Amino acid sequence: MAHVAQRDGEGSAIDNAHDVIRAARTYCDAARAAVSGLVMRDGRVDMSSLTREQRAGHGLAWIATTVEAMQHLAHWAETASDPLAEIVLQVGLGEYAHQLAGGVPISQSEIVRPTDLGIEAAADHFRNDRAVACLLRHGNTAAMRAKLADALAEGWMPFDGLHDETLDMIREQFWRFAQDRILPNAHEWHLADELIPDTIVTEMAELGVFGLCIPEEYGGLGLGKLAMCVVTEELSCAWIAAGSLGTRSEIAGELIASAGTEAQKSRWLPGIASGEILPTAVFTEPDTGSDLAHLKTRARRDDEGWRIDGSKTWITHASRSDLMTILARSNPEKGGHDGLSMFLAGKPRGTEGDAFPVSGLDGGEIPVLGYRGMKEYQLSFDNFRVDGAGLLGDVEGRGFAQLMQTFEGARIQTAARAVGVARRGVELGLAYAKERKQFGQPLLGFPRVADKLVMAVVELVLARELTYAAAREKDTGRRCDIEAGMAKLLAARVAWTNADAALQIHGGNGYALEFEISRVLCDARILNIFEGAAEIQAQVIARGLLAR
Repeated sequence: MAHVAQRDGEGSAIDNAHDVIRAARTYCDAARAAVSGLVMRDGRVDMSSLTREQRAGHGLAWIATTVEAMQHLAHWAETASDPLAEIVLQVGLGEYAHQLAGGVPISQSEIVRPTDLGIEAAADHFRNDRAVACLLRHGNTAAMRAKLADALAEGWMPFDGLHDETLDMIREQFWRFAQDRILPNAHEWHLADELIPDTIVTEMAELGVFGLCIPEEYGGLGLGKLAMCVVTEELSCAWIAAGSLGTRSEIAGELIASAGTEAQKSRWLPGIASGEILPTAVFTEPDTGSDLAHLKTRARRDDEGWRIDGSKTWITHASRSDLMTILARSNPEKGGHDGLSMFLAGKPRGTEGDAFPVSGLDGGEIPVLGYRGMKEYQLSFDNFRVDGAGLLGDVEGRGFAQLMQTFEGARIQTAARAVGVARRGVELGLAYAKERKQFGQPLLGFPRVADKLVMAVVELVLARELTYAAAREKDTGRRCDIEAGMAKLLAARVAWTNADAALQIHGGNGYALEFEISRVLCDARILNIFEGAAEIQAQVIARGLLAR
């Protein structure tokens, strides 16, 4: 077995990896101190300064995310039943250490370098650490990548077990379902821009997809976020739309379970868990995006309950849903988040001929590149009625705070979707590289093709383990907004990178709609945008790190 580069031949592979990570954390501390000097005022984050110094703040977020991913990759390598785990560790740590020392990519055209944060001395110290220096020389090398490429050619894929019999059984069950019932038809459904068939939704409901995290007393399975990640990953690997169907149930279920009255829990949760009630999240408005403090949709109380007026956009699965969770301004005299309330509004499902068969609600479909199967809508509310029991928790002005409780779970679930998409990119790129021959040999025999696939596999493990770590933290009941944001930030980038690399390996065929990789690329692109764009995630992470 190959070993991670060691200092003067001393210590185990994992010990040396831990030495590298300790040095990386010290470097991250220097970055945090530098950014603190730019944006902290009287011991608090000054948001106007953080906005002005956004590049430095987001650089800190990416540096910290990189270090966390390195940490969890090392844990995976230490516990994985995989003969190639140490090579994956060496390549992954080696690449990310090079990025820390030289410049961390925060987008395809933006790299944050030590000079941008004024931490050149800390970067030199990190680079010259004995463990780091050895890893930089011997970690992500052509020889190490070639060993992994040879293994990929022979059918190897990195260990994905969770050392938990129940979770591993869940993975196997949903892998088989996804392979048998979704993957063979997903591309056809995508090209036709059709909704996921009701029969598939019913089968998913019977498997418990919509009640994974809903408490057992309300008909759910009562499982944790880690189980949710496994299920989401397997479904999304077949088609992101299948993995995303559970997101709205995840958000609505957590909203109601955490903030609803007992009557609201009893009314809605059993139906959500069984799949009888399909929810949709109605938050975003045309002119606000992530700026929820400036929502304009109005909720007015009357003798029968509430009336909603306003416009919402990017509402997923809106027509086929039975329950809308609507964020609206119930007190126009209060600006910002304070005047917002959350409402639970039931409605009849739409049909092909009548998408919104209810008074006061109309909508139009938004054509999209990918992420099909549920459809996106812009909605118009005109005196739309919500009954008196529809105010979440029976309390006004708490809508934003109630929604914040769901952000962590939704972002972890989105990271799991990204992991699934990233894995499908690997599978498609690898299969094509093994089968397609050019100049007398398979594409996989060319080093730059092999390198793309090796790095796709290594970053898949990095993103997956960071996502699982965030889920485990969420399952403890502790706040994990930073961890959830890091998981989504990295996993979304890896999904896009892997899909893009796989399409490049396909060459001109990848650009043809008949090839599945064209769909995977379109699906991957949305992951850096919804549930908080990459820039929003970086802002949240930076603010959280500085406030600690």
